[in-house]
Amino acid sequence: MIPTTKSIANNDAVKGLAAELPLQTSSDSVQVRALLQLRELILSGELAGGSRITELAVVQRLGASRTPVRAALMRLEQEGLLEALPSGGYAIKTFSERDVSEAIELRGTLEGLSARLAAERGAPPVVLAEARACLDAIDQFLKSPTLDDQAFSRYVALNEQFHALLSEMSGSTVIARQLERVMSLPFASPSGFVVAQANSTAARDMLVVAQDQHRQVLDAIAQGEGSRAEAIMREHSRLAQRNLREVVQSPRQDQLPGVRLIRKQR
Repeated sequence: MIPTTKSIANNDAVKGLAAELPLQTSSDSVQVRALLQLRELILSGELAGGSRITELAVVQRLGASRTPVRAALMRLEQEGLLEALPSGGYAIKTFSERDVSEAIELRGTLEGLSARLAAERGAPPVVLAEARACLDAIDQFLKSPTLDDQAFSRYVALNEQFHALLSEMSGSTVIARQLERVMSLPFASPSGFVVAQANSTAARDMLVVAQDQHRQVLDAIAQGEGSRAEAIMREHSRLAQRNLREVVQSPRQDQLPGVRLIRKQR
């Protein structure tokens, strides 16, 4: 079964934005909705990579006013999905395999540094407890030999939560900000390429490996083993590199949301 958008080129960065912008006012809600809709149009391929879009065209397409559309365009430029053109408007960016690979490598480096600092500085016990509870919840899903759509989607959410807690443990707002920026890049989040396909024993086995690494890094942090924690998180990012290769080489690549933005290596 081909994964849904939430499992491959997932919308976790947008979900994060929604969390950062509490929907307390009507204008907040309209802005977030415009961002979600526009990002989905890009990742679904309805707006093709390399094509030019203008603020007016998006306003007409979404039926929204200029202000939330302008904010959405600016946000997607910051995320790296759009590129502002000197002549006006934006172009939908495409990415080489190397671009995506380097973004994943950068995430692994930053998460490794964050884990090392958490171990050396001492992670808050309450955050460690939350992380353990998160992993316990993941374990419940992994007891099944395969994951259905609901379990798979829940894993993605718990995986994102665990990585957010790891970032919090370091107590570094500088690293946290940089991680947030990197994870908002297309395909660079921890669940950007969780697996090449769901509902299979192979997919579940890879998640078991990732879960073991989660347990190992949490143990290293709790024991104050900074170098070990850093090395585990760097190794952890290599699973995403493997998933990237599998997805790009998939014969059904054109059916995978967002992957159309990735240019194959020649």
